[in-house]
Amino acid sequence: MTAVPAAVPPPTALQRLWLSEAIRLREEQAGPLEDSEANRRAQAAGGELAERLQTRALWLAERDGQLAALRHWLHGARLALLGLLLLAVLSGAGLAFSALGDGSRPVNLLWALGSLLGLNLLLLLGWALGWLLSSDGGGPLAGLWLWLSGKFARDAQAAQLPAALLVLLQRHRLGRWGLGLLVHGLWLVALLSATLTLLLLFASRRYGFAWESTLLGGETFVSLTHGLGALPALLGVPQPDSELIRASSDQVLAGEAARQRWAAWLVGVLLVYGLLPRLLLALLCLWRWRRGCAALRLDPSLPGYALLRERLQPGSERLGISDPASAPLASAPGISSAGAQGAALLVAIELERPWPPSLPRGVVDAGVLDSREQRRQLLDQLSRFPAARLVIACDPRRSPDRGTLALIGELARCASLTRLWLLPPPPGEALDSERLGDWHAALQALGLSYADSAPLAWLETGHE
Repeated sequence: MTAVPAAVPPPTALQRLWLSEAIRLREEQAGPLEDSEANRRAQAAGGELAERLQTRALWLAERDGQLAALRHWLHGARLALLGLLLLAVLSGAGLAFSALGDGSRPVNLLWALGSLLGLNLLLLLGWALGWLLSSDGGGPLAGLWLWLSGKFARDAQAAQLPAALLVLLQRHRLGRWGLGLLVHGLWLVALLSATLTLLLLFASRRYGFAWESTLLGGETFVSLTHGLGALPALLGVPQPDSELIRASSDQVLAGEAARQRWAAWLVGVLLVYGLLPRLLLALLCLWRWRRGCAALRLDPSLPGYALLRERLQPGSERLGISDPASAPLASAPGISSAGAQGAALLVAIELERPWPPSLPRGVVDAGVLDSREQRRQLLDQLSRFPAARLVIACDPRRSPDRGTLALIGELARCASLTRLWLLPPPPGEALDSERLGDWHAALQALGLSYADSAPLAWLETGHE
């Protein structure tokens, strides 16, 4: 039994803007892309210029592999985040073990505070300075995540994606909130891991506590303990009294109640001065990130987008022919807008023989495409009014060059169902088997079915 592949979700609004920025950067670096079909589809989709720019970019990204590269990059970003989360858990546990030691001697409270909160507070101060002085506010931890995401993705088409994301977010001052959410979230996990490890160690081992310092006196420890414990006390955390603090500074052995008070004080200080600030900052960044993403818009005034305005939103647009032409013209396909939409359509590419054949009722003849203008007119019309069934007639005596195959692909994407009709040679001529094999291989690569006999019955009814 064949497994049905899971449906790929469409790009989100942020991902569409991201791809638009990536395509803009790519065209700035490597020059304009071949975008005739993308422009036609964007015009047919309609909407404001910003919406047409996104439609064009999404089609180009899907054609050139950048949409798949974006999905690979996001998968790599999730793997990188998972690795950083695991590192945060292990680092938090390491902080707790470093603070308490092996239990063979009393816990130095000054050393324990420095181990649990010192690095966190220093990096929090560095983040605040970076947030004020720079535009991203992410710091080295966010840079590590971006670097790991690129390493896990390993896709050549993803070269512009990280830069495009940063440019897009920094233009709207969202980078600091997104990367800030990452940084504070990872520190929140690390401090939560440290807190849980402390509780586990306190529950499974007996620790003594002491204030140890050569320079600081007992009264200093009393003031420090009461100052740090003021906020935890508001949450109901029991505080050591002055006598207990002086006794601990003199390393006098205390009973169970004293050990429990110091353990509760240490956990309370970690929660209030370590975990709680990171939690509040993470929630603030999350709120600003979601609010900013909801207001995120494309800026059509950028130089790379302004050049596309006339192609995507021309001053006068064709609306199609309101009535069918009485006879096909030699210079353009003889097809009306009304006849094209939902019709069964027959079109030929560069033929030098009498055309068209006798057609069943309900089949529209789009003529022979010889010039670039004829191709453009038909593609413009089919972009607005797709055909239900389409048969493309080709002469297999001609080589299947890239231009012809590209045209066949564009036409096929403008119809619900498409078949290729490889015309038989005139009487007295034979087909080159090698060239015919080239046609078959090329059409199979395009994913199109083909017929050596006239598929007019299928074109008329949809059945053989």
